[in-house]
Amino acid sequence: MKLLLDMNMPGVWVDFLRAAGHSAVHWREIGDIRAEDREIMSWARENDYVVLTHDLDFGALLYLTEATAPSVVQLRAEHILPRHLGDVVLEALITAAKPLAEGALVVIDPRRHRIRLLPLKR
Repeated sequence: MKLLLDMNMPGVWVDFLRAAGHSAVHWREIGDIRAEDREIMSWARENDYVVLTHDLDFGALLYLTEATAPSVVQLRAEHILPRHLGDVVLEALITAAKPLAEGALVVIDPRRHRIRLLPLKR
């Protein structure tokens, strides 16, 4: 899976996800670190990436714009390093692979994950 890490995600996720077989890039490697969320989402949509974030704004943007892409994986936890959530994230990426390929918002917390298909407004 191709994953774009938002600016609020620790860079250690890139190596962790790559080691698990995913293609991962951090936004600071490809774009302006002051970019608005809309710009990040636009780049992800145009380049077929799933956004990995800790920012609640991405879910709100998907809802308000009735977007069908990009897919977003949102971490909802206090400790967001791979040593705390890595296994949970990898499991969720496997479970949600098909919905993420088609357009989805996946919300992950330490105990579970939820999948909502896009567009969020129906």
